[in-house]
Amino acid sequence: MHVGATLRLLRVEAGLSLRDLAKRIGVSSAYLSRVEHGLDAVPTPARLSAIARELDIPPTLLMDVAHRVSPFMASYLEQEPEAGQLFLEIAQRQLNRQQLSRLRQLLNTEFPSRASSRDEPFTSLASLLSPERLVLQLSCARLDDALDVAAGRLASTSPLLGAGPLAANMRQREEEVSSAVGNGVAVPRVFHRGGPALAALVTLARPLKAETPDGLPLRLVVALMSPEQGRPSLMQLAHVARLASQGLADRLADAQHPHEVLQRLQSMEPLG
Repeated sequence: MHVGATLRLLRVEAGLSLRDLAKRIGVSSAYLSRVEHGLDAVPTPARLSAIARELDIPPTLLMDVAHRVSPFMASYLEQEPEAGQLFLEIAQRQLNRQQLSRLRQLLNTEFPSRASSRDEPFTSLASLLSPERLVLQLSCARLDDALDVAAGRLASTSPLLGAGPLAANMRQREEEVSSAVGNGVAVPRVFHRGGPALAALVTLARPLKAETPDGLPLRLVVALMSPEQGRPSLMQLAHVARLASQGLADRLADAQHPHEVLQRLQSMEPLG
């Protein structure tokens, strides 16, 4: 997973320059640029936490995108060594996503979360979608074609929206910073002041050659529409990047019906 592309996308979305963010977390802009372009190692958990604080999103989101163990978890394992044995037993049993989801439901029932307000739940991707905003196995030659289709599905939710302006907005943002986050997923965004938060999802019949941070072709486009820029939209973007790092494109590649997509998403998201 190319975490640097996600960091760059989030930074631009938050309205921070490379220099601004670098100064805030105490590193050089040259170092941060190398990270964003995949030329340097993934930042340490402590540094990812610092970046998350400046972006005003939960550190766990970035930890998951980068597949890093958060300082919170490391501290907990140090305090409660037996927890490490429990994690090992889960790994030895090779629980799948559905089984882990059941385990989490049990934990939520028996031991309600005491997470801080900074880790409050956010809107799941599945809840932003509806069958009419799912396009499966689209054949296209360019990302622009997929953006046009996604914009059309988003525009169909309101007579006040026009597919053309939405697509143009997404293309303009694409020119500013690529929406590709790696693992075959692109997350274009568009803002519609006063409207609801929605998403359109497009799976591609054939992998699409495009500039991506990890060199892998695009297979999935998740277009996010938010009422305004800010923390909720940043969290949603980071969440989709996390799903991408967990194999979202693979999970949805052979889905033939909208309900399959929604079911598979729902099986993934409780683990977020």
